Amino acid sequence: MDILDTPYFGLIISIFFFEIGLAIYKKTKITLLNPLLISIVGVVAVLTIFNIDMAYYNQGGNLILFFLGPATVILAVPLYKQISLLKKNFVPIIAGIIVGSITAIVSVIVLTNIFGINDAVAISLVPKSVTTPIGVEISRQIGGIPAITVGAIVLTGILGAVIGPGVCKIFKIKDEVAVGIAIGTASHALGTTKAMELGETQGAMSSLAIGVAGLITVILAPILINML
Repeated sequence: MDILDTPYFGLIISIFFFEIGLAIYKKTKITLLNPLLISIVGVVAVLTIFNIDMAYYNQGGNLILFFLGPATVILAVPLYKQISLLKKNFVPIIAGIIVGSITAIVSVIVLTNIFGINDAVAISLVPKSVTTPIGVEISRQIGGIPAITVGAIVLTGILGAVIGPGVCKIFKIKDEVAVGIAIGTASHALGTTKAMELGETQGAMSSLAIGVAGLITVILAPILINML
C-alpha cells in the first residue's frame, strides 16, 4: 500500500491508460475512442473497483495538472509557422474568437437559467470552452467549483474533437482558417489535437484560439455573469 501514498501511483495509472487509449485510437482512428476519454474511464474503473480514495490518486494527478500550463505553450509552435497567415487574416480571426467566446459564456448562462441549474454549478460551467489551467483559475475567481469545471472542460473538448469537423462539413465551412478557429475556440486543446490531424493551418489557428479565447473569457466571464 506504500505506493498509494506517493505521486507515482497517480502518474503511473494515468500514463498507463493514456498509452492504451493512444494505441486503440491509432489502431481504429475512431474519434470517439479519444485517448483521454479512455484513460479517464480506466482510472475511474481502477479507483472504483479497488475502492481507492481519490486523495491517493490526486498526489500524482495534481502533478499532471501542474504541467498542463507549460505543455499548452508548445501549441504556439505550429502557430509560429503560420505567422504570415495570421497577419493576413488578423481582424476576422480575432473577431471570430471573440464572438465564439462570448457565445460559449452566454449560452451556458442562458441554458442553466432555463433548466434551473444550481448557481454554483452554473458558474462552474462557464469556463468550459477554455483550456484546463485557465478554466480552473477562472472558476475559482468567479466562485465556481473547480472539479466540476475540469469535468466540463474535458467533456467539451472530447465532444468538440468528435463532432467539430462534422459540424463544419454540415454548415459547409471549408476555409482552413475558419475551421481551425471554430474548433479551437469551442473545444480548446483537445479539439486542437483533432484540428492538427485535419491540417497544419487548422492546427495553428486552433492553437491561437486557445490562448485568445482564454484571455477573453478571463475578462468577460465575471462581467457577463453579473449582467445576465
